[in-house]
Amino acid sequence: MRLSSKPTCRVVRPGSTYAGKQGLNYFEGIAAETVGSTGICMHLLTIPPGGRAKAHLHASHETAIYAISGETHCWFGDQLEEHVIVREGEMFYIPAGVPHLPANLSDQPATAVIARTDPNEQESVVLLPDLERYVPR
Repeated sequence: MRLSSKPTCRVVRPGSTYAGKQGLNYFEGIAAETVGSTGICMHLLTIPPGGRAKAHLHASHETAIYAISGETHCWFGDQLEEHVIVREGEMFYIPAGVPHLPANLSDQPATAVIARTDPNEQESVVLLPDLERYVPR
């Protein structure tokens, strides 16, 4: 019997996590590695109270975020000079190549759905350690 190589629909039940280059743990979701996607990845991220990512950007790939619960501060721009707070029920867009650093400054977890136009979730992550000093701890 020959197995078909035709793409098909798949259900993913987020369960296991993986450590991202950004310094946070992500729930495994839709990606080239899990379902064979070719143009998108989507996963869940919960930032614990006081947690923060490393300064980074996603080379050549856009990011869309939907905040499920909590609130997340995000510094962005060439020197992380811009700041926004993304609250439960809001969406946030990050263009390709824009440096950013999200953090949860509250005492409650913050959970979001994150989608990128990079199907290989970690391949386009570029860490920017020189920008770390611009964001308060």
